[in-house]
Amino acid sequence: MFLWTAFLVGLIGSAHCAGMCGPIALALPLPSDGWIRRVAGGLIYNSGRILTYMFLGAVFGLLGKGLHMAGFQRWASVVVGALMIAFVVMPLLFRKMPSVNTVFEGYSARLLGGFRKLFRSSSYPSLFGIGLLNGILPCGLVYVAVAGALNTGGVVPGMMYMALFGAGTIPVMLAVSLAGSMISLNLRIFINKLSPYVIVLLGVLIILRGLSLGIPYISPKAEALTPVVEKANSCCHPK
Repeated sequence: MFLWTAFLVGLIGSAHCAGMCGPIALALPLPSDGWIRRVAGGLIYNSGRILTYMFLGAVFGLLGKGLHMAGFQRWASVVVGALMIAFVVMPLLFRKMPSVNTVFEGYSARLLGGFRKLFRSSSYPSLFGIGLLNGILPCGLVYVAVAGALNTGGVVPGMMYMALFGAGTIPVMLAVSLAGSMISLNLRIFINKLSPYVIVLLGVLIILRGLSLGIPYISPKAEALTPVVEKANSCCHPK
């Protein structure tokens, strides 16, 4: 899996993050005694988000490792890539179809209730806690990143993938929390229009990787599909 694509998805898709989590970022109880402390508070908030993303990356990376050991990694890649493309295409084909955010509106409302106590304090621990909770808010872009983490096939690569995804969202999210009005509407619209194409491109790359067509770097030939455990058994017990 190309880890660099995670940063690209986060960077290009950050306009979506600004739209969904912008109200939280704008309302952050950042310290008011100087820009250095405000920037530090914004970075601490974003580090909380990234830590939650890394936890999700570890969970789904471990799941992907299990699929790899069972010999299903190639097909998992194809399915994950197809789901990522469907995430973009389906709402265009079926405009009345409820979005991910609409389905989880009730969950979001209950989760946002948990922010209230944290927003009463402008301390760094509170900002970090807000970031941790923000990381588990329903978000279609995060689901796309999690699908990529699943395809890494390991705990550490999964964590790295989600960390890079989170890092890609920092420039826009930090700018929104510090001075949201300074980001032009035209720039937000442009990035928002560009992000679906990036997601589709990533989905195509993941599908190609799963198909193992022998294309260097893009779709390299896979190793034998024999599960890892079965390989070990055949080595210990030759026929």
